[in-house]
Amino acid sequence: MFRKKSLCISRAGSRCISMPAAAAKKACGKLWAVVMALLLPFFHVMPVNANVAVASPSVILIESSTGETIYEINSTERRSPASITKIMTLLLTFEAIDSGRISLTDQVVTSEYASSMGGSQVYLAQGEVQTLDTMIKCIAVSSGNDASVAVAEHIAGSEEAFVAMMNERAQELGMVDTHFEDCCGLSDSDNHYTSARDVAIMSRELTVKHPDIFNYTKIWMEDITHETRQGTSNFTLNSTNKLLKQYQWTTGLKTGSTSKAKYCFSATASKDDIDLIAVVMGAPDYKARFGDAQALLTYGFSVCNIYIDENQDALAPLCVEGGTAEKAAIQYQGEFRYLDIAGNDLSAVEKVMELPETVQAPVVKGAEAGRARYLLNGTEIGSVPVVYAEDVEKALYVDYLKKVFGGFLLL
Repeated sequence: MFRKKSLCISRAGSRCISMPAAAAKKACGKLWAVVMALLLPFFHVMPVNANVAVASPSVILIESSTGETIYEINSTERRSPASITKIMTLLLTFEAIDSGRISLTDQVVTSEYASSMGGSQVYLAQGEVQTLDTMIKCIAVSSGNDASVAVAEHIAGSEEAFVAMMNERAQELGMVDTHFEDCCGLSDSDNHYTSARDVAIMSRELTVKHPDIFNYTKIWMEDITHETRQGTSNFTLNSTNKLLKQYQWTTGLKTGSTSKAKYCFSATASKDDIDLIAVVMGAPDYKARFGDAQALLTYGFSVCNIYIDENQDALAPLCVEGGTAEKAAIQYQGEFRYLDIAGNDLSAVEKVMELPETVQAPVVKGAEAGRARYLLNGTEIGSVPVVYAEDVEKALYVDYLKKVFGGFLLL
């Protein structure tokens, strides 16, 4: 349990409300996916002395809810990604589902082009129809190149148009070291590349905003049914993620390998309500790929501790001068999270509310009214805006007359 502490820092023209740190939730609390959408996809490297033994030339380890980088080696080096390209394909698929453009029950038709894909495949025949739900399994579990192209065509009309969407989304996410030329990673083109950091960015975007992906990436083995002109046959999807059987906290995400890319992996794992993403690129062999990912995840779980304040407590309204209402309701913009990997005592975190004594109308809903600041050992570790929960318009002459007249009626 956190110790009860309070602290008030004076600010000119404002009131500071001391609040006990015990009101905050315990470290390592449950992730709140909605707030994650507000976090920037750029990662800050935590100050830590570490030396994780890995064979891969490019790796990164991040904590998913905060986006903090825990460990990295050559994380911005541009490399061929192989099938971890499909993380972006899956991200765009889930975004299209959320927007209502497509649904899991959609019937996805396999084109001649999609069925011709080589490499990792689930042997979809030209004209074969599968639900989008099944196609996602084919991509996430067995890394089907044919299924990836079929889904791309279903969403965008052609793989070329879908790849344009992939590159646009990469730019929006700040993936500065990424350019795609296909939707499955089969390409060995020098113009098809990404970095470990960028893979972590898109992996985080996929898993935090679309946690249903884990319903697919946790599958070890499952049968699908091929229904073609030649008849009906069963086909077993086998997961390419061997860490599912080797590391008990594994939740996903995607493997990839070609002769050019060597062995790549974006691994996700969850333990004690902490979610980590470890990206490995260019591993010399498949054993090193899984071994490096496990070493990174094990290290991360050994050093990570999270302070969480869900900020669910009600706040007293602020007094409004010159408004149509005398008070304005306020609320926290969201929760606060702080990742510590230095072994600090997080029960010493102090929360300070900085709010004005009064505010002048007009007041706009959503505008910042003040801040909740968090300090650890006297140093600010972050803050959360406190915003207005309602509008209060500026009072006009007629509003004052109504107030006076109303007072007479009460006499």
